Amino acid sequence: METKRVLGNIVGVAVGDFFNGRREVLGAKLHQTNQKGISWLKDEQDGMPVADAIVLNGGYVDDDDQWTFMRYTGASEGKDRDSTTGRLMRSQSWEYVDNAALKRSYERKYPIRVIRGYEGDERYSPLKGYRFDGLFSITAIRTATSKWPAPDGTAVDICQFDLARLPDSEQALVPVEEQGAETLEVVEQVLGEPGEENYPEARTVEIQRLIRSVARSRRVKELYGGQCQLCGLRLLGPDGEPHSQGAHIRPLGKPHNGPDVEPNILCVCPNCHVRLDVGAVVVDEDGSIIERMAMVGAPMLPKLTTKGSHRVHPDYLRYHREWWEKRGISEQGS
Repeated sequence: METKRVLGNIVGVAVGDFFNGRREVLGAKLHQTNQKGISWLKDEQDGMPVADAIVLNGGYVDDDDQWTFMRYTGASEGKDRDSTTGRLMRSQSWEYVDNAALKRSYERKYPIRVIRGYEGDERYSPLKGYRFDGLFSITAIRTATSKWPAPDGTAVDICQFDLARLPDSEQALVPVEEQGAETLEVVEQVLGEPGEENYPEARTVEIQRLIRSVARSRRVKELYGGQCQLCGLRLLGPDGEPHSQGAHIRPLGKPHNGPDVEPNILCVCPNCHVRLDVGAVVVDEDGSIIERMAMVGAPMLPKLTTKGSHRVHPDYLRYHREWWEKRGISEQGS
């Protein structure tokens, strides 16, 4: 029996789930098509089209992704876009079914599933394929002027939508049997004051919200085969399997509010995980590893190791480095 398409959460699909391509996204009932950005279905109330999902994949220059908030550009018919540059030839219409459906979901306060693709904002995009990143609400709509005029120089109006991530209690949760020991590894960093151990209370509070980091962390660790990006060490257990940890560069949770995405995750050994947590080591935007404190054991590499499609975004490296540089200044002045 074919699964019925619905608004909101999809049974069996959790936040953070990865899909190799749009056909897999379609097969999971997350989205209506394998090409368009806006997905819609007919509302059971009156049969009118209402939007249930969007894909963020670098489609329009006016899109602005800020992880928990985004500004999203509506859709245009194929003939209204230049097939080579992707630029709009003319203004968008609120009557176009995709835009009308997204507007109707705003009016009816329906949740929207957000799927990020590999060609979206490099700070938040998956390494490849597509990732389900949870439910958002549409908080505002407007007609705006695009940054790019039409080829003839005339201004182009766009249908613009603001979306905000819904609270964690309204997101799809992971089944209990998937909440294994590795969860604790990911609920790691709360950058405290120098010399203080990270707060255990924060770890407990964050577990349910951060549970899906396991999937993203695991993808990064598998890419490196468990080899530490900071010191090059690869620890093998008695079973011959590598043992490494996924470390968020800009920590999750308050006050840092780092995103749970691959460009913000490093594959590290346990020692280097602690070194990051206490600010003993930071990384410059060019990948140069900086030792801030004297250390023994495996020496640091001169530069951060990166492989394949893993893009460590410099914004997160800068945040981590500047956080600990400020702590050092305050220490000296005290």
